[in-house]
Amino acid sequence: MRYSRFLLAAPLIALAACSGQSETAAQQPAAAAPAATLTLEQIIEKARAEGRINSVGMPDTWANWKETWQDLAQEYGLQHQDTDMSSAQEIAKFAAEKDNATADIGDVGATFGPIALEKEVVQPYKPTTWDQIPDWAKDADGNWVIAYTGTIAFIADKQKVTDVPKSWADLKNSSYRITVGDVSSASQAVNGVLAANYALGGTEADLTPAMDYFADLAKQKRLAMVDPSLANLEKGEVEVAVVWDFNGLNYRDQIDANRFEVVIPSDGSVTSGYATIINKYAKHPHAAMLTREFILSDKGQLNLARGYARPIRIESLTIPAEVQAKLLPQVQYAKARPVADMAAWEKSAKALPSLWQQKVLINQ
Repeated sequence: MRYSRFLLAAPLIALAACSGQSETAAQQPAAAAPAATLTLEQIIEKARAEGRINSVGMPDTWANWKETWQDLAQEYGLQHQDTDMSSAQEIAKFAAEKDNATADIGDVGATFGPIALEKEVVQPYKPTTWDQIPDWAKDADGNWVIAYTGTIAFIADKQKVTDVPKSWADLKNSSYRITVGDVSSASQAVNGVLAANYALGGTEADLTPAMDYFADLAKQKRLAMVDPSLANLEKGEVEVAVVWDFNGLNYRDQIDANRFEVVIPSDGSVTSGYATIINKYAKHPHAAMLTREFILSDKGQLNLARGYARPIRIESLTIPAEVQAKLLPQVQYAKARPVADMAAWEKSAKALPSLWQQKVLINQ
């Protein structure tokens, strides 16, 4: 399960506790040299010496991180362990554990990159592919870098749903229970609310249409509290869930491609993305730099594509035909769009957990 976790690109391709081996302050490696002073060869050498990478919010089942961790182990000898958590939890963990960090790198929703920088819990690293990453997808100093994007979709279990909703209007007019996820901390859930708001004529600054929509579902007892995870889908605990397209397609194919249907809501959706952040206090800082380097390399970007995510460097890549064949028809993305007013959305996103509690959950 990834505690389900914003952007400017038309969609084409649609994260176990940390190691229990607690390292004391005396065991911690010396602070990393400024990344800008090191060559890639020096970073690789130092990463090999560190020997491991501890991630948060980057589990095997999310956007095909599994292949990236396997490649880093095979090519550089990096042992890996992930702790699955939300974007907000990742940043809080970096801050809380600064004296004895258990995480080196994380993957957060795009609006959380600037928050991590504001909290002063990240360190910069610009990969060698820096110039091929759009300016809107990276912090100018390299403190956060978006690696991939996705679009909010529905995934429906056809064992429970006889008429798969193709739009937010279809969903509202059905009797199905809808699973959104944790709006208090998960970017996937937060973006699901924004997607509905777009479909209903709302803006980044005014979430009233979506609040009214979900409040009505809550009054009908149709708002399910179960997490829209792979395990819960497989167990049949979800009728219709709001997820990223890359998650929906991945879950569909992992469980049973005939059992699940994934669709982009035809009346509106949002396209957004996820950024890597390197912990300012990482015990394996060079391994974290190398991990970001690999994620933004051709091989790392294609790993994400095989996980149904849209690589941020897609204009510089050739996507294999067999990967393209597994994706949704481009026509489904006609009403999907990126965030138009990022400043307004950042403000609304911060207020959303309280608003959700006051306007929606109170009706459960």
